[in-house]
Amino acid sequence: MNTHLRRAAVAVVALSTAVTLAACGKAKQAGDNGDKKEKKGSLTIGLLLPENQTARYERFDKPLLEKKIKELAGTSATVLYENAKQDASVQQQQVDTMITKRVDALIVDAVDAKSIASSVKKAHDKGIPVVAYDRLAEGPVDAYTSVDNERVGKIQGESLLKELGDNAGKGQIVMMNGSVTDPNAKMYKDGAHSVLDGKVKVGKEYDTKEWKPENANENMKGAISSLGKENIVGVYSANDGMAGGIITALKSAGFGKLPPVTGQDAELSAVQRILAGEQFMSVYKPYVPETEAAATMAVALAQGKKLDGTAKTTVDSGSEKKIPAIIVDPFALTKADIPKYVGKEGFFTLREICTDKYKSACDAAGLK
Repeated sequence: MNTHLRRAAVAVVALSTAVTLAACGKAKQAGDNGDKKEKKGSLTIGLLLPENQTARYERFDKPLLEKKIKELAGTSATVLYENAKQDASVQQQQVDTMITKRVDALIVDAVDAKSIASSVKKAHDKGIPVVAYDRLAEGPVDAYTSVDNERVGKIQGESLLKELGDNAGKGQIVMMNGSVTDPNAKMYKDGAHSVLDGKVKVGKEYDTKEWKPENANENMKGAISSLGKENIVGVYSANDGMAGGIITALKSAGFGKLPPVTGQDAELSAVQRILAGEQFMSVYKPYVPETEAAATMAVALAQGKKLDGTAKTTVDSGSEKKIPAIIVDPFALTKADIPKYVGKEGFFTLREICTDKYKSACDAAGLK
C-alpha cells in the first residue's frame, strides 16, 4: 500500500472511531436522569409502603397519595400499589416488579432503609426516579419527604416532662424506641434524649424490634419486673402502636393510675385512648402536606422535570449528599387538641372516634 492509501485508511478509521464514541456519549446522556426529556401522556407511578400494622398507611397515606397523583398527572395516571407487610426482602422483590412494569417513578417508604439501597440503585440504573417517603432510604434516591423527625422526639420529650412536673424527680421512666432498621427511630430517640437527659432518670431503654406492639408489651413487662411498678413515673413510647402494647402491660401489672405514655401517628385507637385518659399524648403528623409533597415530586420527576422551586431544602443519607427534600412540621396531640382536628382531611371523623365505648369520653371533651 502506498503512503497516500495508508493515510486515507488511517483517516477513515479515526473518523469511524470518533463517530462511534460520539454516539456512545449521546446514548449515555439520553439515559441519564439529569438529561431526561419531559414525558407527555399518561404516567404510571409505583407506590411501595412498608407495613399495614400501623393504620395510617392504608387509612391516610395510600388514598391521599393516589388522589394527589391523579390531580397532578390526570385521571389517566395509574398508581401501582404494594405493601411489604414489614418484610424487607418482599419490598426488594416489589421494586423489581415495578422496574419490570416500567413505572415512570417510584415512591418508596422503606422497611429497612439500608437493605433497600441496592433496589434503589436498580431503579436508578433503569432511569426510574425514586422518591423516599417518610423514611430516608439509602442509595441514589432523587428526592425525600418526611416530617421533622428529630422535632417529633423533642415534642414527645417536652410533653412528657411537662406532664410529669415534680414527679420527674421522684422516679424513673422507661424509653421504648422504634426499630433500629428505621433511620427515623434514631432521630426520634435523639430528639427525645436532647430534652429528657438530665431532667429525668431513664430506668430502662429498648430498641423495639420491627416496631411491633407485642414486642413493646414484652419489653414493658421486663421493665416493670426490673424496676418495680412503684418506681415508674412515665413511659416514652416512640409510636402509638407500641403505646397500646405498653398500656396493656401496665394494666396487667395492676397500676392504679396509669403513668403518662407518649405516642406518635395519631392513630384512631390512640386518639380514643387519649380521650379515655389511658394514653397521655401522641404526635400528629399532617398527612396531607406530606403526601402532597411526595406526589408532587414523583410526578415532576416522572415527567422529566427538575425539582428547582419545589424542594426547598436538602438532606444527606448514609450514602448520598444533598438530596432535594420537603420537610413537614409535626404537632403535639393531647386531649385538648383533638377537637380542632376532628373531621378535617387527614384526620378521623366524629363518628369514627366517638363509638359507643367512647361516647362518655367524647361528651366530656366536647365532641358531640
